[in-house]
Amino acid sequence: MSVPTRVLVERSGHVARVTLNRPEVLNAMDLRMHEELADVWDDVEADDRIRAVVLTGAGNRAFSVGQDLKERARRDAAGTPASSFGSRGQPGWPRLTERFGLSKPVLARVDGYALGGGLELVLACDLVIASDRAVFGLPEARLGLVPGAGGVFRLIRQLPQKAALGYLLTGRRFDAAAAYRHGLINEVVPPGELDACVDGWVTDLVTSAPLSVRAIKEAALRSVDMPLPEAFTAVYRWEERRRRSADAVEGPRAFAEKRDPRWTGR
Repeated sequence: MSVPTRVLVERSGHVARVTLNRPEVLNAMDLRMHEELADVWDDVEADDRIRAVVLTGAGNRAFSVGQDLKERARRDAAGTPASSFGSRGQPGWPRLTERFGLSKPVLARVDGYALGGGLELVLACDLVIASDRAVFGLPEARLGLVPGAGGVFRLIRQLPQKAALGYLLTGRRFDAAAAYRHGLINEVVPPGELDACVDGWVTDLVTSAPLSVRAIKEAALRSVDMPLPEAFTAVYRWEERRRRSADAVEGPRAFAEKRDPRWTGR
């Protein structure tokens, strides 16, 4: 009997929709899922037709509850060395949480639980849209673990320090309203409006100039810890491509001619 694929990918127009597909275990991530996801990120980055990615979980109970702890327990019993920060040397590396050069924008669509590694995936996305029944948390401190897929590093950067440490050190959960107040997510809507809201954001992403989007993402994320004078003088690979592109001419021309631009990504 064949094993169902752990990750579903649907490509439509300029959008790739990626679904974590283990709803029977709340989309817990095992090693096979990480392997499949690595192939997806490779394909997305290489395909110039894709301008945006939507990442979500199958079903309506969870985005993902993180690491498959039953698999982890079996690996521990077999003598597999304990992991720490990062996934180097493990299946699926570099995982999304360590793909610092991924140039396409990734939007997380969150309905239900986003816990542990599931929240770490959310933190690694560029935009986050959640239903008002979404629940977030990093429970690793209660399990003798650490949020090793970047939760420690990203939460302290994306939330106020005391709020981040409160969640990190206690494993407490927080709801979508709290996540929105902290600026962790872009929008919160009722479950019945989630897909329409995601589609609206995706439309805005794919109608923007693809090279501009990639240049802006690279410059924003690379420069966030730079002194401002260095940020202005640094060389950004995608900005070098954008400023020499036909699209950089097409945008102003389309505006002057009062028509929609025709982006080529070249």
